[in-house]
Amino acid sequence: MTAAVISKLLAIMATVGLGYVAAWRGWLGRLDVSGGLQDPARVLSNTAFYLFVPSLLFRTMERIELSTLPWHTLAAYFVPAGLFALAVYIWHRVRSRGSGADAATRTVAATYGNAVQLGIPMASALFGEAGLALHIALVSVHGLVLLTLLTVLVEGDVARADGSISRADTLRATLRNTVIHPVVLPVLVGLAWNMTGLGLHPVLDLTLAGLGSAVVPVCLVLIGVSLATYGVRGGLRGALQVSVLKLLMLPALVLVVAHWGFGLSGLPLAVLVMMGALPVGSNAIIFAQRYGTLEGEATVAIVVSTVAFMATATLWLTVLGWMG
Repeated sequence: MTAAVISKLLAIMATVGLGYVAAWRGWLGRLDVSGGLQDPARVLSNTAFYLFVPSLLFRTMERIELSTLPWHTLAAYFVPAGLFALAVYIWHRVRSRGSGADAATRTVAATYGNAVQLGIPMASALFGEAGLALHIALVSVHGLVLLTLLTVLVEGDVARADGSISRADTLRATLRNTVIHPVVLPVLVGLAWNMTGLGLHPVLDLTLAGLGSAVVPVCLVLIGVSLATYGVRGGLRGALQVSVLKLLMLPALVLVVAHWGFGLSGLPLAVLVMMGALPVGSNAIIFAQRYGTLEGEATVAIVVSTVAFMATATLWLTVLGWMG
């Protein structure tokens, strides 16, 4: 692993640590069980979920050059990643006895990696300009494909958990809540605006860029705050299971399907496998906070997988080097 990637990992953990200290010292307020003060972790999560993340997603989809995307290579990643997400979801859905959102929330953690704050410097350091361009193409449709799929799953679970409504009402509630979701709606609107070719007014573009740039630091601080708020107890076992799925099982599936199914090799194959091998991303804690379930487990999974990535990244780079 290169010094640049290690430095980025250390910077991520340092920012998470600052969030932990801020919560421990009460700089962001303290959780009051009497209801006098809101949970600072939930306040931060809601700010990211309803303001910063939608701005980033809308601007990303509005600026994407659809005609230049390498669709065959993208399919080589998103076909196995999508199938993996469905398999993990079904497995947890069968086993889960908790909240209606448990299975989908765990699937978010096992599928959606830290593709921006860690993935971009990793791709740049390891694969140069050509690899970075392909990684950014993957990132640009990451939300459109995986976040939309995962949102449909979680909203369906939430609707089904309300046993008082019919199947037709469950379907309507799922579709409505998926479309107006703070993650899916900006993706769809941004894509629709992109297709008009009108572009954005400079003032609006700068506003969205500023809001979107806050996603990374806010989410990293949120991880630290959540770790201080919820602790490790009760979430470590689930976090370890999710980390194994994300760091080992997903990249292995991407490697097999992309190489033997889509015929990829060399640089494209390496970029796709390392995209799948990235640690759990901050969307896991945002989804957990959104649906009020598994907050501690999602937080621990992010921290554990990020630390373990130093070893598993070396493993996958060795495998890719052996394959040429």
